[in-house]
Amino acid sequence: MDQLPKRPANFTQLTPLTFLLRATSSYPNRISIVHESSRFTWPQTYHRCRRLASSLRSLNISKHDVFDCVHVQVSVLAPNIPAMYEMHFAVPMAGAVLNTINTRLNANNIAAILRHAQAKVLFVDYEYVPKARDALRLLLTDNNSSLPLVIVIDDINSPTGIRLGELEYEQLVRHGDPNYVTEEVQDEWDPIALNYTSGTTSAPKGVVYSHRGAYLSTLSLILAWEMGSEPVYLWTLPMFHCNGWTFTWGVAARGGTNVCLRNVTASGIYRNIALHDVTHMCCAPIVFSIMLEGKPEAELKSPVKIFTGGAPPPPALLEQVESLGFHVTHGYGLTEATGPALICEWQKSWNQLERKQKAGLKARQGISILTMADVDVKDSRTMKSVPRDGKAMGEIVLRGSGIMKGYHNDPETSSKAFQNGWFWTGDVGVIHPDGYVEIKDRSKDVIISGGENISSVEVESVLYTHPAVAEAAVVAMPHPRWGESPCAFVALKKKKLEKVVDEGQIVRHCRKKLPSFMVPKAVKFMEELPKTSTGKIQKFELREKAKELVAASEINTANKTKKNKCSHGVNNQNIGGDNSAQILAHSRL
Repeated sequence: MDQLPKRPANFTQLTPLTFLLRATSSYPNRISIVHESSRFTWPQTYHRCRRLASSLRSLNISKHDVFDCVHVQVSVLAPNIPAMYEMHFAVPMAGAVLNTINTRLNANNIAAILRHAQAKVLFVDYEYVPKARDALRLLLTDNNSSLPLVIVIDDINSPTGIRLGELEYEQLVRHGDPNYVTEEVQDEWDPIALNYTSGTTSAPKGVVYSHRGAYLSTLSLILAWEMGSEPVYLWTLPMFHCNGWTFTWGVAARGGTNVCLRNVTASGIYRNIALHDVTHMCCAPIVFSIMLEGKPEAELKSPVKIFTGGAPPPPALLEQVESLGFHVTHGYGLTEATGPALICEWQKSWNQLERKQKAGLKARQGISILTMADVDVKDSRTMKSVPRDGKAMGEIVLRGSGIMKGYHNDPETSSKAFQNGWFWTGDVGVIHPDGYVEIKDRSKDVIISGGENISSVEVESVLYTHPAVAEAAVVAMPHPRWGESPCAFVALKKKKLEKVVDEGQIVRHCRKKLPSFMVPKAVKFMEELPKTSTGKIQKFELREKAKELVAASEINTANKTKKNKCSHGVNNQNIGGDNSAQILAHSRL
């Protein structure tokens, strides 16, 4: 066996760049990208990427540069447009590392990322030039930071001229060498992308993906989702979010068509589905609310497959979306896992169940994709696996080839994330007897009331079953007796309701479906819940608001006479409106 060495014919470095070459060769007449009036075939996309890679190299974008001592980093601030898609291939083809920046961040956040990533080049879509200019001004005030070379991406459908810098994206494409030979991947462990976390629990961290991890995760996801050849994929998920959960590379792997969508609106979604016969799309559950607010004018020609993740979708919300003609698959992941790590693979035996039971099963996060060697839920104190009873909670841990290389320029945090042979996600979950994992909370979002652990996700799922609730979030609120109690923040649907919904009604709805200790002790109505730049609800902000509600309640109580004080509860009829932040009880109802 020792005399059977690796050879060029039987061993190649794993990289998703091979997917583009295959699509070009196998699907030469297939439309690769659609964006309004613009169209490209796979050979055209391949040649545009080669030209762009050539131009990057001519700008001294060399592999042997500053990133991780051997790689240079190219940042891009752009929505889901053809240029953003092309750079997922062109940048690594030039031997550089791609950093897609969240377009919802402010100038301070963007400057911090450019500084930390040591970006040498910054591509900016014309829409975000003002924001980028502000970020660059902040870098100018930092003596330790150098400004990246700025390249503007003009509107490909309606060019309007350069707004910042001296170079424009299409210029680079036109002037690049069409015969450029792609920089060969020497080591599949080399970095291909740098993505920053959303910062829901701490400052954003730079997560480094390898060519190997990106390749294997892409294959695992298209297999798990059963994405067949020639899909028509609508880009409702930002490409900056874990590289579009690897589907930037995955659509090429299946010879599909990318339908780019600059802005995610209900009308834009339904219009593109009708125009292009969309078969697949990905999105966070927040997009479901957008879709439900603007239902399609006509029934869908055929079911559209949706892969959702980013936050646990309530079963009631899944049920509503599927009633429109969508087929939803639920997954779980995080930036450090190269996107989705678990997927709720559907089993044929479940087809016989009632609709609500199906929705409940679909809401679970599921089993590991093939990239993951193992997944478990462990008690972080004892390091033992929790019982597979769907009740015992612990931290979700992962290991496999899809896990990140580590955090850029942060070895200490990387070491903390990798402990005892596992990557510790910080998410709390359970394992059901059938092996399917269900997330219950972020570790810091679990509410501990009188020694009982309350899953905010479970309470939120019940809130979503109320017909008037559009958004819901539950956080811990200080309680004089139980330490913590659930506090609910709710945004109502915009549609006019027959009667006003008050706090008492929401509480009574929860009482019918939850144990008394899990029922929210206060409900606060908001026009819209605060969210991170990736659409996740900012619970740390809501926790501060909950503390303010308690403080306000204590002041009101102190001003009342002893006769009017309530030691066992508060009449629900007195609860509602903007002054609804009263503690419902000093007991568990």
